[in-house]
Amino acid sequence: MDATFHDALADADLAEGQARALILNGWPVLLCRTNGAARAVINRCTHADSQLSGGRIRRGSVICPDHGAIFNLETGVCAGAAGYGPLKVFATRVMDGRIAVAVPDTAPGPGQSPVRTPRPG
Repeated sequence: MDATFHDALADADLAEGQARALILNGWPVLLCRTNGAARAVINRCTHADSQLSGGRIRRGSVICPDHGAIFNLETGVCAGAAGYGPLKVFATRVMDGRIAVAVPDTAPGPGQSPVRTPRPG
């Protein structure tokens, strides 16, 4: 599946431990800064299809605000015994002070579409 980088926001506008919910090319994206790096995952928990925006960013992970599942922001893998499927992870890059996120060129499917309007991040 081909992916294209899309401009997301200024690098300076994403502080350590902060997350922003975005829609890029139709994909729900949660853009986070952890351990000094910008990371992006799908803004959709694999447990109950709820948004991850509003969840805490801690030690390289996002905690689902609805169910407490903990997902690694680099790999998408769910930590602990919960056994939920991994999150889709999107590549990021910073160029000229802007963060860009690579999302698929194809539209998201039913299990990947935005759940509802993103919560403020």
